[in-house]
Amino acid sequence: MHDLAIIIVSTNEATWLRPCLTSVFEHAGPIALDVVVADNESTDGTRQLVEEEFPRARVVTCRNRGFSHANNRGIMATDSRYVLLLNPDTEVLEGTFAHLVDDLDDRSTVGAVGVKQVTPDGALFPTVRRFPNALRAWGEALACERWPVGAGLFGERELDLARYDRELDCDWTSGSFLLLRREALESAGLLDERFFIYSEETDLCLRVKRSGWEVRHLPCMTILHHAGKAGVSAKMEAQAAYARLQFVRKNFSPAHRGAYVAALYAQHLLRAGFPRGPERRAASRRALRVLLGKEDAPFGPPPPHGVVARGT
Repeated sequence: MHDLAIIIVSTNEATWLRPCLTSVFEHAGPIALDVVVADNESTDGTRQLVEEEFPRARVVTCRNRGFSHANNRGIMATDSRYVLLLNPDTEVLEGTFAHLVDDLDDRSTVGAVGVKQVTPDGALFPTVRRFPNALRAWGEALACERWPVGAGLFGERELDLARYDRELDCDWTSGSFLLLRREALESAGLLDERFFIYSEETDLCLRVKRSGWEVRHLPCMTILHHAGKAGVSAKMEAQAAYARLQFVRKNFSPAHRGAYVAALYAQHLLRAGFPRGPERRAASRRALRVLLGKEDAPFGPPPPHGVVARGT
């Protein structure tokens, strides 16, 4: 049995895979490591790159039915004690996976962890999150999350960046680096494949916590994440809004769902009219069309035969 399996989903991400995989193996440490690239029908030579340049990694080919589907295919192909879901546009900067696994071995109640992430300009990327609710959605719509008081009430993100230097409890953490204990994953279930992309990690962490496990931020490793590398994308903004709808329809009561969706409408309505750049306004307008049912989501639900996690 391996100590750690690292699942990296590539949908034509060969450009990012080379630095990502290089850093993964450089920062492995003394550990039994299984690295799996889940190839989502790539046409950019992903398989060839991995097989020729990284013989210690392996490729699992899957149909492009989304981030959750591909990660699940990778998870099913492994037998490790821990599983890491890692974005291809990341690089490990500090720490080793051996150290991280040792820390998890010492924390038997922790089911999932995230680590420190920085952007290419060196800024800390806030990955410690609180679960969505209507009040936080209204706080974000009205730009209240940066208030010096009540941050926990009015926003999902932990924006006190000094706190990221120490271990923190959190509700959920970014799926760009999400390390899961195998037992926690088995008790919570796999990723819900109805989420093509976005909100799948929020839903998974919610089920991990409902299964009795803790979710934690550990600062013993730092990664570089090329977040927002493609700039503002109307398509992906619309998909993110749709995924939020999926999450609340699955997890909220009707009354709570109504209040949350109203806040989501308000958020994008305000952004669509606010003078913050034509690309951002266009992105919010497209998100509004999806929310109002006037346009299909860019990536809708997968075929019915896809794997859906337990408890859905």
